[in-house]
Amino acid sequence: MKTSSADILREYGPFPGAEQVHGVTHDGRHVWFASGDRLNALDPASGEVVRTLAVAAHAGTAFDGRRLFQIAEDRIQKIDPQSGEVLGSIPAPGGGGDSGMAWAEGTLWVGVYRDRKIHQVDPETGEILRTIESKRMVTGVTWIDGELWHATWEGEESDLRRIDPASGEVLERVEMPPGTGVSGLEADGERFFCGGGGSGVLRAVRRPGRATAG
Repeated sequence: MKTSSADILREYGPFPGAEQVHGVTHDGRHVWFASGDRLNALDPASGEVVRTLAVAAHAGTAFDGRRLFQIAEDRIQKIDPQSGEVLGSIPAPGGGGDSGMAWAEGTLWVGVYRDRKIHQVDPETGEILRTIESKRMVTGVTWIDGELWHATWEGEESDLRRIDPASGEVLERVEMPPGTGVSGLEADGERFFCGGGGSGVLRAVRRPGRATAG
């Protein structure tokens, strides 16, 4: 298993009115992050929040190319990113203990923190299609270039883990500095965007083996 130390490229925030950073996703242009009572669209070049949506945003966030998916307590809400309208919802697989979330292969991948699991979920019905076991508490989840990564956070230790989506075996680890927790996770190719929980910040971390992004 390959292990490396996180190369933090940039730190965004803290942001006015957003004391927490929960779920994180990327729509091809903006990084969206959940902060409790709203979703925020961040321009990663300028570091400015350019839009907000007044919706419940308690944990993981995902984007399927058209809709935002947002964990709100024990539901996953489907949201129009232009209007902020809630288009519908499905049950969250962890019943309120859910954490990170990603979109891939036409389905949602939802982390359940204390259960140490990632569930593949049907986005229309909420049915659990399969489950991957993790040895650590799961926070953020992301797919990038066919790789499944998730974040962990226990005590003062947090890391990013690339796992085999079939077996759950850990293939690679990126260790965050002590005391630097990761609450949400997304990738845009060269970078991981890592939510910082109660620190109120969002961090860009170099993806291993990739050149530095601008």
